[in-house]
Amino acid sequence: MPASPSSSAQAARTRLADKLRELRTDVQISGVAFARAAGWADSSMVSMIERGRRTISPDHVRLWCRICGASELRTEELLAEQASVAGTWVTYQQLNRGGLKSAQQSVRDMFENLTQYRAYQIKVIPGLLQTEAYTTAALTMIRREQGVEVNDVPAAVAERMDRRRVLLRPEARWVFVLEEPVLRYRPYQVEVHIEQLQHLLNVMHWPSVSLGIIPMDTYRSSMSPDESFNIIDQRLVSVELVSGYLSVTDPAEVEMYVRAWQRLFALAVHGDAAAGLIRDAIDKLT
Repeated sequence: MPASPSSSAQAARTRLADKLRELRTDVQISGVAFARAAGWADSSMVSMIERGRRTISPDHVRLWCRICGASELRTEELLAEQASVAGTWVTYQQLNRGGLKSAQQSVRDMFENLTQYRAYQIKVIPGLLQTEAYTTAALTMIRREQGVEVNDVPAAVAERMDRRRVLLRPEARWVFVLEEPVLRYRPYQVEVHIEQLQHLLNVMHWPSVSLGIIPMDTYRSSMSPDESFNIIDQRLVSVELVSGYLSVTDPAEVEMYVRAWQRLFALAVHGDAAAGLIRDAIDKLT
């Protein structure tokens, strides 16, 4: 696994900051002279931005390009990179500030157009595999814990339930690997969890779906990631952290997650063995 999930976002910010500094130094403008041209009292802001210690906005990029005389093409390239960096890290508060329904709708196009989806989950049932009752309980808890003002849980649940239809797309493949504790972790009422586990027994037989479970007593050989992640095709990794989502698009880093996924997939059991673990979890609840 990559050494730290957040390192990807920081590295992207640092690369952009380095490029802004190079713009300035290439035309031999000092930090003091740049600050004067920008109308700032001193060069401290220049230093913070060029060291990646302050969020770089589109206005910052345009300012550096204007003062340093960058070409229109170079300006557009840097603005595109800034937009990519800004989208690398999204807090749950940012994602849900327009309501839970809009957050669900924001990913619909991605799910409707991808051809391969690989999910690794360490704690909760993946959204695409959730029942209506489980999703309702989950989004209700999210709204309460994150202080989402808009009360649109029923609409958000309906959106996610409708999105489950993508699992029937014949041209797409949906592969899920769960740690066995996911089956036993019960944040909601017993009947909700039992229904959810029974749904897993059904959906694992769908043609486009593969469900694997890593038994708790599996020899890990240090292969135990600290976070859940999803791989969309071979181009994007979405990592679930405590405070938000990290999007990884750098090909080398995506490949690291793909290799980690392959090792995790090899640890999982499938078919009857996976169904046996699910039934055992149900039996413990009844």
